[in-house]
Amino acid sequence: MRLSILTAMLLACMVDGHCQVTPKDSAVVLHDVTVSGQRQRDFQMRSSQSAVQVSHDYLQEHFSGSLMQTLEGIPGVKAMAIGSGQSKPTIRGLGFNRMVVSEDGIKHEGQQWGDDHGLEIDQFSVDRAEVIKGPAALLYGSDAIGGVLSLYSNHVPIEPLSGSVQLFGRSNNEQIGFTTKLGGRHGDWFYRVGATLIDYADYHVPTDSIQYFSYWIKLKDRRLRNTAGSERDGNLMVGYAGYRFHTDLRVSDSYSKSGFFANAHGLEVRLSDIDYDTSRRDVDLPYQWVNHFKVLSHTAWKGEQLRWDANLAWQNNLREERSEAVSHGYMPRPDGTLERRFVKNTLTAKLGMNLALGESHELSAGLNGEYQHNRRDGWGFIIPDFETTSIGAFAMDRYTISERLKLNAGIRIDHAHTHIGSYKDWFLTPVEGGDSVYKVRSADVDRDFTSLTWSAGVNYAVGHWVLKSNIGKSFRVPTPKELGADGVNYHIFRYERGNAQLDPEESYQIDMGIHWDNDVVCVQVDPYINFFPNYIYLNPTSKYVEGLQLHHYTQAQVLRYGVEAQATWVIDRHWETELKGEYLYAEQLSGEKKGYTLPFSTPWSVDAGAKYSFQWHGNSFLGVNARIVGAQNEIVPPEQPTDGYWTLNLSAKKQIPLRNCKVNIALHADNLLNRRYYDHTSFYRLINVPEPGRNVSMMVGVEY
Repeated sequence: MRLSILTAMLLACMVDGHCQVTPKDSAVVLHDVTVSGQRQRDFQMRSSQSAVQVSHDYLQEHFSGSLMQTLEGIPGVKAMAIGSGQSKPTIRGLGFNRMVVSEDGIKHEGQQWGDDHGLEIDQFSVDRAEVIKGPAALLYGSDAIGGVLSLYSNHVPIEPLSGSVQLFGRSNNEQIGFTTKLGGRHGDWFYRVGATLIDYADYHVPTDSIQYFSYWIKLKDRRLRNTAGSERDGNLMVGYAGYRFHTDLRVSDSYSKSGFFANAHGLEVRLSDIDYDTSRRDVDLPYQWVNHFKVLSHTAWKGEQLRWDANLAWQNNLREERSEAVSHGYMPRPDGTLERRFVKNTLTAKLGMNLALGESHELSAGLNGEYQHNRRDGWGFIIPDFETTSIGAFAMDRYTISERLKLNAGIRIDHAHTHIGSYKDWFLTPVEGGDSVYKVRSADVDRDFTSLTWSAGVNYAVGHWVLKSNIGKSFRVPTPKELGADGVNYHIFRYERGNAQLDPEESYQIDMGIHWDNDVVCVQVDPYINFFPNYIYLNPTSKYVEGLQLHHYTQAQVLRYGVEAQATWVIDRHWETELKGEYLYAEQLSGEKKGYTLPFSTPWSVDAGAKYSFQWHGNSFLGVNARIVGAQNEIVPPEQPTDGYWTLNLSAKKQIPLRNCKVNIALHADNLLNRRYYDHTSFYRLINVPEPGRNVSMMVGVEY
């Protein structure tokens, strides 16, 4: 069926002279997100923070499975692997609720506190992206303490009919997928629809066995049992785009189901009647499924000097984690398989204004509010019910002294209220010297948080140079999990306990950027230093609760500093080379682990690559890349050091014009030599599971 659809569209391209390619983002972006020429200078002068534009072409050419794995080639951006089909984003070593993922101006809200909870976003609906590295709380509020990943799927079609069809797959986990887009414009009215289907099997690792709590676990065919899954996505946008007025309504739904590695979840393989080796595409217990439904409205009005923007959104995030019922601690064997269930509803409203005050001043101001309502169910407890309400306002002025020198400064105030509901175990726990009781896991908690943040920056351009610097303060409200967690988290192999007395997390950071570009050689260096007076983190201890290692939330002074660097040399019209790398150092200056780094700290890494572009029945290129990652010996006991490693990777793309259509073929191969290595930031590192072996991703698409 999928092949027949692709064939039909190929024929349509060859016979229909009215087929046209959907235009891409107007920025000139090379294959490895290096922007050259005057547009690069304009982009560098737009913000005093370190920022990277990512084009639609880059997303296709570097397709590696999940969205974050695709973006991992950007210095400072990492994908924390959480299974064969998903990964979590980190920017400069900060992830979870320390960075904002924004979809068309609205913060993506799911159960992102969990290590095994990925993004519920259709990566193939994304037209372009922008990465802001460093604190961005001034514009985005709480959680943007580490950076922002802005995703845009708001491209407005300009033709009566345009679209694309893509087939893709990955070798390591036998992934197969299909995605399609269709859009059109009639006068000032437009529409877009899209759908994505993905299915994948248990993924392959270069080892025959792993060790977990002194148990040697034999792997069948070198695959992690029960890590298969599937994804189903759909989206619709309708709107009106006039000369001064624009409004649109977008509806999207993302569903995924994925298994948890069975041997790690309470060692079910030894206790279960399930035959996990029957099929590598089955998803048996334990597994999770999540459905993320979003309705978003965007309205904008533009005058000669004034522009207004308004965003309204509702997000419904439903997640279930199911497992075979097992007893642990004093909990008897429960009925049913529903271990945990979370239902989170989020309402978001944003109002923004941009006013040009003469030729020198550009004033931006905004007001935003958010309400979250989360309810839990199931026989396993980890986080309580909660509601959070937040409101914030900001103002920012950009002052242009000349085309060479630009200044900016802003201030923001936020207030948030969090209510956590009480929870008692459904079973009795014996108490020394007394009767058994229903143990209180979470008490009623009401906390209010208020914070004032600020930022100031400068951009200066002279000759081939662009220099910029930014200094600012950001904040983050403690999450309900950090305040009220108290339970077993089998997926992460630990017992987690919150702290209801945590203070808001604050961050002071200085960012600098040094850019030199002469259209042949481009060099970018971004150093930064970051101080947290009260960094919140999950502290590993030597204690064990209910058979698992106890981790509890605490706060400490933390100093972090690092640098990202990238150099590109366009040798001639065929050859281009690139060298990029990053380094991050973190140290706790107070608390129980004073003198140590932070858990799961990112090691240094270097990427060196070369690309050959040529014309052969259309645009083509072939690239090779070597990735070198250093050893991580700076650990927080009882963490284990991780050896360094290197991998060899390959990428290629072929574009075939067919009348007014284009056929794109993209190939990306990771770990060509099938080397065995460990990622220090992966939670699978805790049970000595190596990273996936050789993995070849391929995508074939038609745009018309």
